[in-house]
Amino acid sequence: MSLRVGYFPHNNSLFVLRHRGVLEQLLPDVEWVDLRALPPAARVDPKTALPGEHSDWLFTEGGYDIIGTGFTPPLTALANQRDIVYLGISGPRVENGRLVATANSGITSAADLKGKRVGIAHGSWQTTLLLFALDRVGLTWADIEPVDVDVHGGGAALLAGELDAWVGTYPGLREVEAATTLTTLVDTASVFSHPSLWFTRRDLAENDRGAVEAVLTALRASDAWITENPRAAAQYFVDDARSRGVPADLDAWEAALRGRPFGVHPVSAQFLDEQQRAADLLVANGLLPRAIDVRAAVLPWIGELLAQPAAAPA
Repeated sequence: MSLRVGYFPHNNSLFVLRHRGVLEQLLPDVEWVDLRALPPAARVDPKTALPGEHSDWLFTEGGYDIIGTGFTPPLTALANQRDIVYLGISGPRVENGRLVATANSGITSAADLKGKRVGIAHGSWQTTLLLFALDRVGLTWADIEPVDVDVHGGGAALLAGELDAWVGTYPGLREVEAATTLTTLVDTASVFSHPSLWFTRRDLAENDRGAVEAVLTALRASDAWITENPRAAAQYFVDDARSRGVPADLDAWEAALRGRPFGVHPVSAQFLDEQQRAADLLVANGLLPRAIDVRAAVLPWIGELLAQPAAAPA
């Protein structure tokens, strides 16, 4: 049986790995699942749907065995009683994006967001960032109007006045910065560490340890290559965007990749504390169906593997 690996551009590591063929050198039978090919039923409304339902749908309907995402999807999977385990995390991606408003909007802090339209990619790390920001000023999810947007659509909507605030991510945020003056309402670093992360099903991790080790070995080697060759890595994203008729700037993508921490590390106590706090807030705000214990998703042998020196760049 082939190993199904979910990928999309927002998880830069898996996107590059998919295009470089490094994993296939260790596991010849790999099936890559493009997570952008979602059926209409998997789309969600952030006013009524749980965050990350689209990712959970793919995971549970046989779409993939391993995935790399942002902060929120594994919490949704655990709350939906999916038996998953963490594989690893990146370093902090605190420069990757932030919560912003246009300078002429009159909005100067998260406390001004009550009743406002806030654009996020619902179910991603952006849901957690916004929830942390609201909680810090005594607001809840019910106090705002969340709007589900993608990277490019969100920026355009903010500029058009269709959103009052937006969680922007580079390189798309760079285009908005060039078009208008922005006010930073919440920077990511002051809220949480915002790593990339990878997870899989517990039965796969326990019954096919070799496959998990191969994925982690390939990821670490490919990430080291990205660090040494950011412009070559950026070309994969530009080529993909242009093949779909989406404008993409090589310099912008290179700058974005240079600003991101590549590498796969064991889950840390700080990360697990942040995940637990996010899970508790999601439950309290009606965005998860039940309380969860994130530490139940940790397998010690995976951390021990990642604590060993990584292989040379592939």
